[in-house]
Amino acid sequence: MLLLSLSALVLLTLSLGSLGAEMKIYPQRTETSTCTLVMCSPLENGLPGRDGRDGREGPRGEKGDPGLPGAVGQAGVPGPVGPVGPKGDNGSAGEPGTKGDSGPRGPPGPPGAPGTAGREGPPGSQGSIGLQGKSGPKGEAGPKGEIGAPGTPGSAGTRGPTGPKGEKGAMGERGAPGNAGAAGPVGAGGSQGPPGARGPPGLKGDRGVPGDRGPKGDSGLPDIVALRQQVEALQGQVQLLQAGFSLYKKVELFPNGRSVGEKIFKTGGFEKSFEDAQLVCTQAGGRVASPLSAAENTALEQLVSAHNKPAFLSMTDTKIEGQFTYPTGEPLTYSNWAPGEPNNNGGAENCVEIFTNGKWNDKSCREQRLVVCEF
Repeated sequence: MLLLSLSALVLLTLSLGSLGAEMKIYPQRTETSTCTLVMCSPLENGLPGRDGRDGREGPRGEKGDPGLPGAVGQAGVPGPVGPVGPKGDNGSAGEPGTKGDSGPRGPPGPPGAPGTAGREGPPGSQGSIGLQGKSGPKGEAGPKGEIGAPGTPGSAGTRGPTGPKGEKGAMGERGAPGNAGAAGPVGAGGSQGPPGARGPPGLKGDRGVPGDRGPKGDSGLPDIVALRQQVEALQGQVQLLQAGFSLYKKVELFPNGRSVGEKIFKTGGFEKSFEDAQLVCTQAGGRVASPLSAAENTALEQLVSAHNKPAFLSMTDTKIEGQFTYPTGEPLTYSNWAPGEPNNNGGAENCVEIFTNGKWNDKSCREQRLVVCEF
């Protein structure tokens, strides 16, 4: 339908040559363009075109826009692992770094098993006397122990004080008159002296020849009175022996004792106040311990050390502060005070206690201390 002039044909030829060159870079796009530009309609009655190779090459067209990126292909199969390379040389040692801060202390670990006991060390020197601790609560009375085997008889005690004078007895029977003695020489111008005291009765003489029956004598009642007096005297001696035996029996039944000379110290192992201790010792036939010498004090020291408890002594200063006396009121003849004692600490220390090392200390009488009696 369209008739092209020659000049238009030439121009079309040049365009086609240019498009042919462009086809090398974008073939698909060029085909589409060529089809669009050239093959618009069938050629009718047209003249054959000239070969465009003798023409000049047209200008290069502008580079087209890049196409859209294609879809990402699937990842390929990973290749095999390569061989391990040779070990490299050790690097040079670096300089030590600065010390880090200590970390928080961890929880204590479980206690380890106890180790074997070590060898016993040498005994240490004796420490200074510590302050007396507070008395613990009074324990319950223990069960009554079995009666122990009778002990060996102790040595005879000191003679006790003379008892009160007894009542005057009935007059005894008048004795038979003795033989008259020979008369002494009378001094010149001297007067007769007073009669002498009645001498002791002589030895019983041999039986003489029976004499004549004499007159009826006096009643024999005075002989009965004399016999009664002898019986009463024997009864008194028996009572003294019984009292002494009872005392020694109480002493032997009182446990845990020490003997010094003719004095015995005993303890029951229990603690009481000073007033109660006096009562216990009195009921046992003794009194609270009163050491009168270093030997007696050592015996008491051994006794209290065996029980590891301080004990009360009998001395007090309740009458005059600072002047300790025995229960009889006599001043002390022996003492063994600890350094700085007595000090009447707190203003109410009127009794005396003996420590396990034998030293004395003034103490409140209301405290509980070991009861030690002396017999």
